[in-house]
Amino acid sequence: MDFEEEFELEHLLFKERRCRSCGIKKDLSTDFYKIRKGRPTVSSYSYECKECTIRRVSNARKNDSRRWEYPDW
Repeated sequence: MDFEEEFELEHLLFKERRCRSCGIKKDLSTDFYKIRKGRPTVSSYSYECKECTIRRVSNARKNDSRRWEYPDW
């Protein structure tokens, strides 16, 4: 059994990642936000897919009871 036969370049370069919220495997470069734009590594991508991030942020904004009002002096 040859070591080079066991591993291919695709095993080292991640192309898919499982979303931590919905649990679905998705394409890393198109379905996840890049959180560290200056770094080319795989760890610069988020662990939550774009759809789940949008859903989480919009739900948090809808349910925000701390809406700003002008102070009554």
